[in-house]
Amino acid sequence: MEFEIGRSKRARRAYAFDDIAVVPSRRTRDPEDVSTTWSIDAYQFQIPVIAAPMDSVVSPATAIAIGKLGGLGVLDLEGLWTRYEDAADRLAEIRALADVDATAAMQDLYSAPIQPELIKSRLAEIRAAGVPVAGSLSPQRTQEHYKTVVAAGVDLFVIRGTTVSAEHVSKKREPLNLKEFIYDLDVPVIVGGAATYTAALHLMRTGAAGVLVGFGGGAASTTRTALGVHAPMATAVADVAGARRDYLDESGGRYVHVIADGGLSTAGDIVKAIAVGADAVMLGTALARATDAPGGGWHWGPEAHHSELPRGNRVQVGQVAPLEQILYGPATVANGTTNLIGALKKSMATTGYSDLKEFQRVEVVVAPYRVN
Repeated sequence: MEFEIGRSKRARRAYAFDDIAVVPSRRTRDPEDVSTTWSIDAYQFQIPVIAAPMDSVVSPATAIAIGKLGGLGVLDLEGLWTRYEDAADRLAEIRALADVDATAAMQDLYSAPIQPELIKSRLAEIRAAGVPVAGSLSPQRTQEHYKTVVAAGVDLFVIRGTTVSAEHVSKKREPLNLKEFIYDLDVPVIVGGAATYTAALHLMRTGAAGVLVGFGGGAASTTRTALGVHAPMATAVADVAGARRDYLDESGGRYVHVIADGGLSTAGDIVKAIAVGADAVMLGTALARATDAPGGGWHWGPEAHHSELPRGNRVQVGQVAPLEQILYGPATVANGTTNLIGALKKSMATTGYSDLKEFQRVEVVVAPYRVN
């Protein structure tokens, strides 16, 4: 349904996770009988959780911890860990900054060059722990560093930006040809963000194993106020899930995973993301609250230190519990910030579903009210 904004413009109604709710069904089941496993390419994970490639969320140590807990940690290969040998000290600097100085100081810190040897050593550290290895580059840096990344040995390669398209146009530089790039790689590629059916369908046609859904919707992002661009996540995920369905038919059976990335602050948001079609979720804020997260109670993304147009802030998210407790509980607060997997299992059991793919069929309604 379209709404008239004015005589010259009409718009489609879109929904955020806060606007929808999952509905119980006639059947319930024991939460212990519910499976939260999912797989992408040859890799299977116990939980549908990918830790976002942000310095406040993933260090080599937390990537290892998340891997041992059944998820996947993605290291930002343009972050402090690949620019500085003493990255932990630089993180401490950022945590100590006054709010008024934070943006300029982070721009300066992140202006240091990326060191290929650090890319190799950080990824080697994760691999030595025996967990899946994943690293992320932006589309702008992929051509420059991907050979180093692949040579270092990644299991999954992530190309992540505020928005990524299969048809980027530039008069100044040759854009990354995603289809050729992915075809030449020997590892599965997850790419995004995408926020529309068409954009996602084009990314799927490049050969990507997974598509990230979102556009600057996290707690640390100011993309909506800086650029006026925003993608309400419930509608975005459902649209991209529709592209997955149609591409499955178009390709003769090739399944591309949909990964919600943004606007996922609580367990309820994770439940709703999967209910509208996501196979997994990429978490930033939810994991930045861990007492063992590298941000130390602070959270920021790459948009916060862009050299010319910052579109994010360093925000204080607090420290709730250790990472294991945030994922598996027990919860000592009732606001959905801890025991994320326990909450997901409880929701699936309450609605009678036994695995994630089944749960994508759950009934969802547009909620007529909001509960604070």
